[in-house]
Amino acid sequence: MSRKDLTGSAAGRDPNAPLLDVRDIKTHFRTERGTVRAVDGVSFTLQRGRTLGVVGESGSGKSVLSKSIMGLLPRRNVLREGQVLYEGLDVSVLDENQMRNIWGAEMSMVFQDPMTSLNPVMKIGKQIKESLYLHLNMSKDDAHDTAVALLSSVNIPEPEQRLEEYPHQLSGGMRQRVVIAIALACG
Repeated sequence: MSRKDLTGSAAGRDPNAPLLDVRDIKTHFRTERGTVRAVDGVSFTLQRGRTLGVVGESGSGKSVLSKSIMGLLPRRNVLREGQVLYEGLDVSVLDENQMRNIWGAEMSMVFQDPMTSLNPVMKIGKQIKESLYLHLNMSKDDAHDTAVALLSSVNIPEPEQRLEEYPHQLSGGMRQRVVIAIALACG
């Protein structure tokens, strides 16, 4: 299935549907000690133009819920139930290759620790430009200009210079903003 197939109305997307409709998501992990119910029956609807916050104590399942919605959990030893409708399209039944057409271009996730999201041996600029080439087919010059604009939009000082730096050369807060810029790159 091509990206066009996934994003076109023929693929089941409905412009009048909620942006995200999560229905009775359950994510359980099979372990040697038994089943761990990380997420157990979460439902919510996110309308277009609205913001939703998921809050809870450490270990309460927020990250597992997010990864379940995005389809980022491994298949092995994970029991997942429920539906995730993105603009009316049931993405919970798509395979990894089909989801790749949505990840980055349609949905992005900003992980809590930016050092696990950024490649430590790749310059910041290359990491931002990679998603622009991959999802938007931008030219080299356009990708460079867009990368500078994205870094500026998340209040990174001297964005031109930052493109040539590696993640370890930035503060933790700056790395987090770089990850946000990457998430915004194709949105």
